[in-house]
Amino acid sequence: MAVNKNVQIEANEDEDFAKMLEESFKKTEENSEGTIVKIGENVAIVNVGVRGDKELPISEITDENGKVAYKEGDKIKVVIVGRGVSHKKALRKEKVRAFIEAYDPEKHDEFVDVKIIGKNKGGFVAQNADGVEFFLPRTQSGFNNTNDVIGKSYKAKIVKVDKDEQSIVISRKKILDEDRRKRKEALEKIVNNTEVMQGVIKKITTYGMFVDVGGVDGLVHYSEISYKGPVNPSTLYKEGDKVDVKVLSYDQEKRHLSLSIKAAMPDPWDEIKDGLEVGDTIKVIVSNIEPYGAFVDLGNDIEGFLHISEISWDKNIKNPKEHISEGDEIDVEVIEIDAKERRLRVSLKNLLPKPFDEFVQNHKEGEVAKGKVTSTTAFGAFVRIDGVEGLLHNEDASWGRNDKCKDMFKVGDEIEVKIIKIDTNEQKVSLSLKELTTSPVGEFSKKHNVGEAIKGKIREIKDFGVFVELGDNVDALIRKEDLGNVDSATLKVGDDIEASIAFIDEKKNRIRLSIRQLARAKEREVLNEINNDDDKMTLGDIIKEQLK
Repeated sequence: MAVNKNVQIEANEDEDFAKMLEESFKKTEENSEGTIVKIGENVAIVNVGVRGDKELPISEITDENGKVAYKEGDKIKVVIVGRGVSHKKALRKEKVRAFIEAYDPEKHDEFVDVKIIGKNKGGFVAQNADGVEFFLPRTQSGFNNTNDVIGKSYKAKIVKVDKDEQSIVISRKKILDEDRRKRKEALEKIVNNTEVMQGVIKKITTYGMFVDVGGVDGLVHYSEISYKGPVNPSTLYKEGDKVDVKVLSYDQEKRHLSLSIKAAMPDPWDEIKDGLEVGDTIKVIVSNIEPYGAFVDLGNDIEGFLHISEISWDKNIKNPKEHISEGDEIDVEVIEIDAKERRLRVSLKNLLPKPFDEFVQNHKEGEVAKGKVTSTTAFGAFVRIDGVEGLLHNEDASWGRNDKCKDMFKVGDEIEVKIIKIDTNEQKVSLSLKELTTSPVGEFSKKHNVGEAIKGKIREIKDFGVFVELGDNVDALIRKEDLGNVDSATLKVGDDIEASIAFIDEKKNRIRLSIRQLARAKEREVLNEINNDDDKMTLGDIIKEQLK
């Protein structure tokens, strides 16, 4: 019958281990009984029968306080070591003998917990809690580095008990080999398992958790804990907790097992993609607030996003915390849902009364109201009235043609304005400040009438006519067709000009003049004079006289 070569080598190694153990005791004899014949300062003399007197270090028979535990004439157990004897080694050999006598491999555990207390050329001397010494051959130690093993504790397996040699040989390597075999088998079983498995959390880190599944540790990355997205594992679990996981992958080269907790749970997005629609109202809890918005928890491992612009109808909201707090339970409206991209957007303001609707109910065109300036621009200012911002154009802010809102107001100013237009389709409100005061043209009309001749100074010349300044911030327009016989090319800015007032529009602050109309009025005056003149002057003479 053929003998396995590995088995034969191992058997030969065990025989060598026993011999090395015997050498570690420096070929001491069996325990003997000796008599203390003299106790000196450093050594005691012990008579061992035919072996004669032997020296025994005094430290071997003193207690922890330095007191000698025996006196001359006492009999003690010793073992011969070289030219002397050892009492402590005799006691250790007694413990080994007692352990061997009591050891029954069928009744006793073949595993022992030991501490490395020394080493020799063959291996290491180990000791259990009862003081029994074992021999751990170097080849059976499993140590990669033997420099720092003294004083450390390990678990080992008893591989040989020799009653004749009074030696106990142990192996740590066999345990390591067995652990590796079991781990390999467990790993193969786990890696190929597509079902949900239960594991125990061994360690929690900032980037995830190490979970023991069947004796193999795998990493659950923090992004694989919840369908909400990356979470801090320490806020949800503690070491020792049991969790359900599924295997994601195994890196053979790195020996890295990736696990997932969320993959072991039903995908909540599958549950809501058919049961939730845009426009639905749902109850959520505010879970996290950022400067740009808030994340809300639907309660089924799904988070939605509430953008800052969807929190309030107030366009000037600076921080979501002004309106909501973490932990608040609120109703929101679903405005976007994309199960494939795992994106859900919600709105709070859509469930709140629209300020514009309330504004329309409480205000009407022509009404005077108080408001607060929220911002100024190059074209005007925005004024908030009851939560709605109306626009006050520069041209409606003042009768002065060069006045600008940005020069007239600052943000926060409270002003009184007139509502001149409410556009329900565009949801816009137009305001006016100048309509609360009498226009310069209105003041002008109190002193002047249509048809009256008036003089002014040319302020601007356009293709369509000439603007004439009449004073007190009052301008008038002479349209090109109303210049009459006057050639616009002969006019220049700053020239004085006379014309007749054609019409006055106080509301729009407009005046139109006409030179042509003035000429006709003068012609009528001339005709009237002719009809009333007894000297019968000719028409040509009168006209010449008037035009002088």
